[in-house]
Amino acid sequence: MAFNDLLQQVGGVGRFQRIQFILVVLPMLLLASHNTLQNFTAAIPAHHCRPPANASLGEARALEAWLPRDRQGKPESCLRFTSPHQGPPFANGTEANSTGPMEHCADGWIYDNSTFPSTIVTEWDLVCSHRALRQLAQSFYMVGVLLGAVVFGCLADRLGRRMVLILNYLQTAVSGTCAAFAPNFPTYCAFRLLSGMSLAGISFNCMTLNVEWMPIHTRACVGTLIGYTYSLGQFLLAGVAYAVPHWRHLQLLVSAPFFAFFVYSWFFIESARWYSSSGRLDLTLKALQRVARINGKREEGAKLSLEVLQANLQKELTTNPSQASALDLLRHPTLRRFFFCLSLLWFATSFAYYGLVMDLQGFGVSIYLLQVIFGAIDLPAKFVGFLITNSLGRRPAQMATLLLAGICILINGVVPQDQSIVRTSFAVLGKGCLAASFNCIFLYTGELYPTMIRQIGLGMGSTMARVGSIVSPLVSMTAELYPSLPFFIYGAISVAASAATVLLPETLNQPLPDTVQDLEDRRRGKQRRQQREQQKQMVPLQASAPEKNGL
Repeated sequence: MAFNDLLQQVGGVGRFQRIQFILVVLPMLLLASHNTLQNFTAAIPAHHCRPPANASLGEARALEAWLPRDRQGKPESCLRFTSPHQGPPFANGTEANSTGPMEHCADGWIYDNSTFPSTIVTEWDLVCSHRALRQLAQSFYMVGVLLGAVVFGCLADRLGRRMVLILNYLQTAVSGTCAAFAPNFPTYCAFRLLSGMSLAGISFNCMTLNVEWMPIHTRACVGTLIGYTYSLGQFLLAGVAYAVPHWRHLQLLVSAPFFAFFVYSWFFIESARWYSSSGRLDLTLKALQRVARINGKREEGAKLSLEVLQANLQKELTTNPSQASALDLLRHPTLRRFFFCLSLLWFATSFAYYGLVMDLQGFGVSIYLLQVIFGAIDLPAKFVGFLITNSLGRRPAQMATLLLAGICILINGVVPQDQSIVRTSFAVLGKGCLAASFNCIFLYTGELYPTMIRQIGLGMGSTMARVGSIVSPLVSMTAELYPSLPFFIYGAISVAASAATVLLPETLNQPLPDTVQDLEDRRRGKQRRQQREQQKQMVPLQASAPEKNGL
């Protein structure tokens, strides 16, 4: 391609590409922290009802007199006696003290602050009848991610990748910092929504800006490195959350660095590819010459001129297809089949992924340790997924990763709650499969859609993933009805979605289609090959007939 040749002329992967790649990717470490931040800022410590203000609590037994016990002998979280319960000690954990008139916690709760000194749950009492608000806060954040993918995706095509990144860094810094000082829960949710919007823009434009400055042969490595940076961010969150357990301090710590990112982002160089696609060849020339100087290719940069760019890029620009729209995904039968199948795969992967990673407290082990393990499993899982994808093919890899993830989650639903080691093991395996599924579906989607509509197809797939991440916290509320019900829902949808890959073609070692006609030609070519094979099998039978008659 002509533009790829220009990149090679000004240094290929030179000093500029390496420096800008590091600076653009660095905020991705904290992007992972924000996505799963509520595992720590919204953790639910052990709690029980506060006795009435006039109750005498001089002795430890006096406090127990107000608290009924559950079947495990632990104080009830949401109920208390209407009057002090009189009776013998309850050392054996029986239900002896669970009889008598009870009421809800009218005077608030007492929290165990040994692990989490302060969370949004303890500060705003998001427990018992208000427990659903905790999940609602995460859904607000994911709604912001969805809106940001749509809004900032369009703005990036109009204003450029660099300008949108600058805006996103500032918005994340301000909204994240304001969330740390939020005086009430609605204000906190509003600022979290704004953070989700800007972080979605950072995620999209980080990938785009880096890929558009890299030669074609390095782009797969760029995507892989960005994915691993996100995984490393999960390790970072575990360490930071352990060192800074107060939710306001933690929120501020993962947001304030974006002020620094905002300052140095002014030194980014805008994508020359975006300049050229916008018809601004003068700015394309300036960007390429500046990159050439940084890469030590001043002489090669001096050889470039507007005439050279017009000669090299004119054919590429004039042969670009007309503007496509999302409606084109539904007009053509083949694209329509791709759209529905891939939408289901994107939704199910994100739906189950956030169902696991946002419920670390439900596995009965240290959430700090589990955060580290969940981050560590991504490293081998993504590598194994990469090997399967490039050896066996995209379709079997996509089906296997999503199917195995669903099975692991379903097993988690039937394993007893007290088997924390077994449940954690299956959760870690399932999470690793979902991480590999994310990598595979991103590649698979890009290879299935033709060039003329590839970006729109990827955008619609990402949108369905955001819908899955929004619905996922809401489904976790069904645990109030039956503790294992969310796992059955997450697992069943993953298993059902894996069957959709049967309706998709394999793309391993296949050329990328440029138009819908290329898809039709590929399908017809496959049909012709099948017909020829059938004819070859029929030829011996047809030839034997006259010989038999001659006898």
